[in-house]
Amino acid sequence: MNFVDLKTQYERLHEPINRGIQRVLEHGQFVMGPEVLELEQRLADFVGVAHCVSVSSGTDALLAAMMALGIGPGDEVITTPFTFVATAETIALLGAVPVFVDIDPVSYNIAPGAITAAISERTRAIMPVSLYGQCFAVDEVRGIARDAGVAVIEDGAQSFGAASRGRLSCGLSEIGCTSFFPSKPLGCYGDGGACFTDDAELASVLREIRNHGQDRRYHHARLGLNGRLDTMQAAILLAKLDGFGEEVERRTAIGQRYTQGLIAGGAASSRDAEQGLLVPFVPEDQRSVYAQYTLQVDDRDAVIETLSAQGIPTAVHYPIPLNEQPAFASYPVTQDLSVSRRVSRRVLSLPMHPYLGEQDQDRIIASVLAACR
Repeated sequence: MNFVDLKTQYERLHEPINRGIQRVLEHGQFVMGPEVLELEQRLADFVGVAHCVSVSSGTDALLAAMMALGIGPGDEVITTPFTFVATAETIALLGAVPVFVDIDPVSYNIAPGAITAAISERTRAIMPVSLYGQCFAVDEVRGIARDAGVAVIEDGAQSFGAASRGRLSCGLSEIGCTSFFPSKPLGCYGDGGACFTDDAELASVLREIRNHGQDRRYHHARLGLNGRLDTMQAAILLAKLDGFGEEVERRTAIGQRYTQGLIAGGAASSRDAEQGLLVPFVPEDQRSVYAQYTLQVDDRDAVIETLSAQGIPTAVHYPIPLNEQPAFASYPVTQDLSVSRRVSRRVLSLPMHPYLGEQDQDRIIASVLAACR
């Protein structure tokens, strides 16, 4: 059993993927070839925004977004400590200060109520993370940002294809960022990412930043990155994008089936409890793409050991909040982050991909229930 099954996906899509790769090999435009522009247009149309600017990774998408907004030394960006390191790493690399606030115990996304107290005269942006494939609290966070006069940058590395009240992730803020790392809901065969915006001026700046700050050949209007998406990866993403909607539906169905089976066996929702076996809660006006299907369990090590002995792989996203990581030891913590700390000790992700069969799902559900009794 695979935690993420890219092999089966390739077997189903190998003909269009191979054709796309072959086209790139034949025309030889390996950097900024025609597939890149085609992909950007299709991704923008999919999300429902005016502009998509592809970049070399999800990390570079966050970095470029902040650079485009002029965020730099001494500025503050409010974000969550319960996320992958790139979220705060990119803030710190620009000389800005990551200001950590706690998460909501139900969604695991940034808690809107904690943001207001963290805003200062140096705050330049709020960076919510749409964790595990579920969108952040859009209306609440954007309202707070609007009142404070700061931007919102969505870290949608895990949520491409997710929706909140009919609006798609990456189209929910001034700039939305995503990752095309192979294991993501829409993944290439290496690193890749993209920024999304309705602001034409921001899009123009983002295009310059990803290409060493060039506004025309060998004329550098600003400092930038070597942050372009490879044409080969664009061709692979174009082939995968054709069937992406169907894969999102399968992910949603599998996530819901996990939840139904586990609750039938005695699990509770994260909305209803803090201890015991907890399954994720997704409101009716949200669509999660279940980048991970993440539980909470009381004795994680024992559950991992039991499932591993049965050939069921698991992962922990994430075992240490960023404020407790050595790399961020110099940044002061001014708020209570107890929910992030508690959840980080309890979360456990199960196998999740569009090709996970019902027999495997049932075996995983039964094994989890048995391991948690």
